Amino acid sequence: MRAVTLPAPDDMDAWREAARALIADDVPPDRVVWQVGAAASDLFAATAEAVSAPPAAASPLRVSRGFIALAGDAVLHQDPERFALLYALLWRLRETPRLVEDHADPLVRRLEGLAKAVRRDIHKMRAFLRFRSVADGVGAGERYVAWFEPEHHIVRANAAFFVNRFASMRWSILTPEVSVHWDGAALHEGPGAARGDAPGGDPIEEVWKTYYSSIFNPARVKVKAMLKEMPRKYWKNMPETALVPQLLASAQARESGMIERARDRTEIGSNVQGAWEALREEALACTRCHLHKHATQTVFGEGPVSAPMMFVGEQPGDQEDLAGHPFVGPAGQMFDRALAAAGITRAETYVTNAVKHFKFEPRGKRRIHAKPDAGEIEACRWWIEQEQMLLQPKVTVALGATAARSLFGKVMTIGRERGREQRLPDGGAAWITVHPSHLLRLPDESAREAEFGRFVEDLRLAHAALG
Repeated sequence: MRAVTLPAPDDMDAWREAARALIADDVPPDRVVWQVGAAASDLFAATAEAVSAPPAAASPLRVSRGFIALAGDAVLHQDPERFALLYALLWRLRETPRLVEDHADPLVRRLEGLAKAVRRDIHKMRAFLRFRSVADGVGAGERYVAWFEPEHHIVRANAAFFVNRFASMRWSILTPEVSVHWDGAALHEGPGAARGDAPGGDPIEEVWKTYYSSIFNPARVKVKAMLKEMPRKYWKNMPETALVPQLLASAQARESGMIERARDRTEIGSNVQGAWEALREEALACTRCHLHKHATQTVFGEGPVSAPMMFVGEQPGDQEDLAGHPFVGPAGQMFDRALAAAGITRAETYVTNAVKHFKFEPRGKRRIHAKPDAGEIEACRWWIEQEQMLLQPKVTVALGATAARSLFGKVMTIGRERGREQRLPDGGAAWITVHPSHLLRLPDESAREAEFGRFVEDLRLAHAALG
């Protein structure tokens, strides 16, 4: 037997070097015992021999980028068999180089399941981790501390996201296994911590709670879906979750009315709702383009699946990226104002974006909107097509050039196409107008008011097309 002791449970580099040595020595998977740190006192330790470095003359084993990506995620899982499973797949790749593309293979499927769980845990950490301000000594300024309990070994791999996102802050992330600390210039590691080591709250939370209460919409609440996406184990980390029970209770009267109106919903409608929820769940782990690496979360479409009108914007902005809901920032407020002026209720609309992740350029503490390119728009078209197919809206409105390109699959000129009905590739009716953010960028008040009136007229024409 060969014993391999890795220094840390998430050490991909150490696993790769050990695997190369084993392959070079032609050691089959059933002759290898994988251990981490102190776990070396294994049942087989008495008879196992340590693995050696690969011979200098050994030919390197070439693997696909798909395997590297799969291994990089799966190795972070807490499953104790992950190292053995990856080595077993690597061993088989010598004979079948494209095996990793066979998603029906039981070994590949199991490793993909591990990788998916890790990616989901990474998303949870980005979405549900909350920093709290603490005093850090006389004259040292503010420091921010967060507590999180990951399910897998993701803290080191996820640290770069928080460094990029909060580069100007001094912060610490405490977890039971390991802690990471950013001093504004370098990242440092420390031992694991206890929940009591993290602060309990700060004044900023009260402001956030007020904001959260003001934007809470009971029409959006699906308790089972909410608990599936945000299990109760994460609630203790977030100030706003303490408000959820009372906000739900106050919404009971409105909810009852919604239930009454929904009693005539058909079986087809129920199936569409379930399909939409499954689609949204899949989109939360989307990695179709690189934008997911820096955004806080996927911002999927929202609204009733029976909505006769679908509005497609460009991409989520800074506030949408943090809140996880489309059109809640300044452009969203302008959009709501225009809808009201056009006589359109938000309840009869489904609102989404052509690109589901926030693209931005960091400038100090701010994140400045960056326009999605053609590749990013194309990567996200699949989600828009699925939303269109499920909802089958009577009218679709493209808000801006990016949305128009996503819907029509080609560049559309707003000035030329605006104000008249178009036909989508699938035959559906569509209208093209400006994005609400265009109104916010106009230089003076008179220009904004004139363009706002034209924008409202576009919405009225699209709404009238419902017949």
